[in-house]
Amino acid sequence: MKDSLTRTRIVVAAAALSLISIAFSQRPTGDKVERYKTMSKQAEERGLADPYKGITTSGTPQPGLFAIRSSGVSTEPVRKAAMNFLQALTPDQRKATKFPVDDPEWRKWMNQHFYVRQGIGFIDMTDAQRESAFGLMRASLSAKGLKLSRDIMKLNHTLGELNNGNFSDYGEWFYYITIMGEPSAKDPWGWQVDGHHLIINYFVLGDQVVMTPTFVGSEPVIAKSGKYEGTVIMQTEQNKGLAFVNSLNEVERKKAIIEVSKTGNNNIGEAFKDNVVLAYAGVPASELSPKQQTQLLDLVQEYVDNMDSGHARVKMDEVRKHIRDTHFAWIGGTEPDSVFYYRIHSPVILIEFDHQLPVGLPNMDRKKPAREHIHAVVRTPNGNDYGKDLLRQHYAQHAH
Repeated sequence: MKDSLTRTRIVVAAAALSLISIAFSQRPTGDKVERYKTMSKQAEERGLADPYKGITTSGTPQPGLFAIRSSGVSTEPVRKAAMNFLQALTPDQRKATKFPVDDPEWRKWMNQHFYVRQGIGFIDMTDAQRESAFGLMRASLSAKGLKLSRDIMKLNHTLGELNNGNFSDYGEWFYYITIMGEPSAKDPWGWQVDGHHLIINYFVLGDQVVMTPTFVGSEPVIAKSGKYEGTVIMQTEQNKGLAFVNSLNEVERKKAIIEVSKTGNNNIGEAFKDNVVLAYAGVPASELSPKQQTQLLDLVQEYVDNMDSGHARVKMDEVRKHIRDTHFAWIGGTEPDSVFYYRIHSPVILIEFDHQLPVGLPNMDRKKPAREHIHAVVRTPNGNDYGKDLLRQHYAQHAH
């Protein structure tokens, strides 16, 4: 009798867990699906209407900034991890996941939860396939970058919890991976992860890597309850930005702060903004002390360090070469609890951090930016997002 009761409890518990798993894996249905498809198609048509040029200050990319050369940092672990991931997929999944290296699919990413994405979603993967997908991210990113990515995914689950269990729009596994080209030791290829508040574009050519555009953020940024209570992101990027603006003297602050009032969203380089013309603004680093320049580089490094350590070091060397051409701009207050936007902009990097208007959090004032909703974007200006300038040079040197 006792054994029978135990078995019954086990069966009931297993069924309950199965129902929970299904509840956390819902998809939009019916009219919502068609509406999301229409909205996604319209966004792509508008966003891809013009050929890729890159973010510039004048409409024309500055030439000679990027060169095909050896970085001295092996990409072999990334290639092997990509091959392992592809081999873990079924033939149909593999077919849906792979695109040519020069495909417009690179540019088809969007932060909004409704966007209909390509590739294979974590929601459709077996446990073994998920592990191989995380293996690709682990080989490509630093431990810091992988943790940030996973925490963003977890906080997307938290958002579902806060919206009365809306796991058809929000959830931990609504993130999709595509592979561009064939993973290779010498030919160009890359991968992309795309989902709500997490987009990473990772281009590889030989031992060179370009990891932009990258979009990270969350709403909320801190899980105060629920399955992932205690998960928190982007506080260091927030606090170091505030500390930097407050390190400036009166003259420097006057140049850096381009608006004292922040009333809306200020990020410029988000989805389908590949060709934005954005003039330098704020205080130039050439007017800052060596100590302040070092502090600014430390802030840049917070973002660059999401790459694996070797390629992060290569990128920071590139950033340092252009430190005197780097500008820092600020919108908003500078008090400990202020909401704000800041931008770091040079010929070779564009970083934006923004406290956004609430969208998904219930019981929030939708008209006031909040610290509980953060967007941050990292770009490579002057034509090398998605590694496109390196790809252009590669094609010029090799017949295709």
